[in-house]
Amino acid sequence: MTERTSSGLPKSHYQYQLVKQTQGYSLQLREGAPLRAPGANEVLLRVRATSLNRRDIGILRGFYPVGPRETVVPLSDGAGDVVAVGPGVTRFKIGDRAVAAFFQRWISGRVTPEGSGSALGGQVDGMLAEYVTLHEDGLLMIPDYMSHEDAATLPCAAVTAWSGLVTRGRMQSGENVLLQGTGGVSVFGLQLAIAAGARAFITSSSAEKLERARKLGAAGTVNYKDTPEWAKPVRELTGGVGVHQILEVGGVGTLPQSLAAVASGGHIALIGGLGGFGGDIPAVALIGRNASATGITVGSRADFEALNAFMSQHRIKPVIDRTFAFGEAAAAYAHMEGSSHFGKIVIRH
Repeated sequence: MTERTSSGLPKSHYQYQLVKQTQGYSLQLREGAPLRAPGANEVLLRVRATSLNRRDIGILRGFYPVGPRETVVPLSDGAGDVVAVGPGVTRFKIGDRAVAAFFQRWISGRVTPEGSGSALGGQVDGMLAEYVTLHEDGLLMIPDYMSHEDAATLPCAAVTAWSGLVTRGRMQSGENVLLQGTGGVSVFGLQLAIAAGARAFITSSSAEKLERARKLGAAGTVNYKDTPEWAKPVRELTGGVGVHQILEVGGVGTLPQSLAAVASGGHIALIGGLGGFGGDIPAVALIGRNASATGITVGSRADFEALNAFMSQHRIKPVIDRTFAFGEAAAAYAHMEGSSHFGKIVIRH
């Protein structure tokens, strides 16, 4: 029988940990992890759902730096129910449904060193546990129409797409938008672009995934396996104009094609490195088209709040590829690493 406190909360809980190995980490389920009661301005959340991102695979394999940590509670993305609040909490009450922000201390404006060092599931223990204790400023209310599973998909991928297209890209109705692949960031980008009245184009190596993207509203698709030099057909699909917004998630492998596809006055949001981080950005290519490229690492809580308002206005439902049980976390990681998914992978707690 689980030992409980006088308030009825358990004294311990189940918690996944990444345990340091010679290379990378191993994922282990820990029974009896101490449950920390919320302190001043803190909230105790009973986690109901989490989701995975490509970053989580990088951390597991040792490719994504998290500092000299021997153990890490993984996953940045999670949502649940408030079951206890500490002294001074004003933003939440017991019974509220809440979702965690990726950066716990980046509230708004420009990111600071403190903010950039507060990412869950890396520098800070994350959400793959029965309970988490977080500062109230690092949480947001879940939109009324969303489930815990829906909300758990948002903190990294959806906020990244929003930051790239809207906060930094200032996407407008009628613009051409290019998404690469059909992972979480790109599928959210597709949904946001369509809701904003833009024309969305998407690349993938899978004909089946491209068909699903067209059903979601993509105006045009290109199979990059069949056409590695995909910038040319993308420009043809846009009548020679090119694309005004690009969510560049491929990195060194796709950046040259993005530079060739960008329209005059366009914007490239540099996000990921599925093909390896890096790649040269020739100044002449940007100057000649009066284009811009910006580095994107998710976004602030204010970005998340703006995203939630937009998604609520348009009743956008996240695309969930598959949902795993809490005890199947290793299988969820394997499914992410296999790259066969379309949209987000969720773990239900």
